[in-house]
Amino acid sequence: MKTDNSKYDYIIAGSGCAGLSLLYGLLNDPILKDKKILVLDKNRKNKNDRTWCFWEMKAGPFEEVVFHRWNTLEFLDESFTKKFELEKYSYKMIQGIDYYNFVLNHAKGFENVVFKCESIQSIKSDSDRAFVETDQSTYSGTYVFNSTRLFHPEMNTENSLLQHFEGWVIKVKNPVFDSDVGTLMDFRLSQKNGTTFMYVLPTSPTEALVEYTLFSKKVLEKEVYKTELEKYIQDYLKIDSYEITHKEFGIIPMSTASFSRNTEKRIINLGTAGGQTKASSGYTFQFIQKNTSIILENLRNGNFPNQSLSFRDKMYQWYDRTLIEVILSGKMEGKEIFSVMFRKLNPEMILAFLANESTFLEELQIMNSLPKGPFFTSGIKQL
Repeated sequence: MKTDNSKYDYIIAGSGCAGLSLLYGLLNDPILKDKKILVLDKNRKNKNDRTWCFWEMKAGPFEEVVFHRWNTLEFLDESFTKKFELEKYSYKMIQGIDYYNFVLNHAKGFENVVFKCESIQSIKSDSDRAFVETDQSTYSGTYVFNSTRLFHPEMNTENSLLQHFEGWVIKVKNPVFDSDVGTLMDFRLSQKNGTTFMYVLPTSPTEALVEYTLFSKKVLEKEVYKTELEKYIQDYLKIDSYEITHKEFGIIPMSTASFSRNTEKRIINLGTAGGQTKASSGYTFQFIQKNTSIILENLRNGNFPNQSLSFRDKMYQWYDRTLIEVILSGKMEGKEIFSVMFRKLNPEMILAFLANESTFLEELQIMNSLPKGPFFTSGIKQL
């Protein structure tokens, strides 16, 4: 095993959303853009392997590659439908390949950035440097920013749910979709396998992403996702003939386990590894962007990249753990929780809460809308 004797300032271990967001931020910072950076990943980012959907109040750093946006959303279950206009937020979609190409093309203009396609075996550190061992060499840097699974906590059916989904982009010949309206959650489905709903996000009158999503302790047989998608498209969307132009499958942890932001002094965890996946919803993209901004500010000022969790950060983590505990314990189904909230509350208040952008008064309103017994006992357990 050889050792690369180059002295890197930063090593980015994993070139997914978190790693490339940090790289893009570094290269756009007037103070940090000349730092020597190594990006390591066993896979080249040349496939459209995922879609990120999120909401934000204003233009973000990746506005240029937003594929579509919706300012009207709807929530459905068997007993009611709520269609609502977004006033503060805009709901946006970014396709993985557009995002990867955008960042990687930008990075081509920087000779101080090195990309290596290698499999990461271990990450360690001492007081002065951090070290990444791959299947081909060993590298060192002042900091390693890790988004691999190396430091994930133990997750099991006692402390975790899985958000798992299969999404199809379908195309039809005649216009049937309203591309101005996105279906955030459609719960008119069997809940026998856990919290189960559909997303329907039309990007044109003839094309839409239809995604079958579950929160449960284990994934399903592959055939089940296919069967449920076909049934929904025929029975609810009333579409008999269509072409599937893209498929994607994903699994996101929803856990009460603690994801550490830094494992050792010079190893900084990013993305899901660093706790940027919101446990109660699985949303990650915007939390990565917020965390990236904090890291950049700290590096710019010569400080340690991560800052301590604030009281509000800890509050939101407690809310998340409580919700997961309620579902895991069987006190309430996820469908019932979301239906109660969307029936009683302003939907944008719910979106603000899920984005960790709500006020304490709004959080009190949300808590008051839900049954006290299940959430009180679970909340005490998660303190």
